Amino acid sequence: MSKKKLTEIIKLISSETKHFYTTTKSKKIKLKKIKIKKFDPIIKKHVIYNEYKINKNK
Repeated sequence: MSKKKLTEIIKLISSETKHFYTTTKSKKIKLKKIKIKKFDPIIKKHVIYNEYKINKNK
């Protein structure tokens, strides 16, 4: 029997540009979508990044 993964890979996309980060999120805790302030190297400022799911085509 295969075990379920407890984490999922998500994409954090900048609200100002098209820059993105990838990270993992725990599936155990049912949280709202993540909004986090991170550095955007394209505009060289801290901006808000919003969570989006990564589509896995199999």
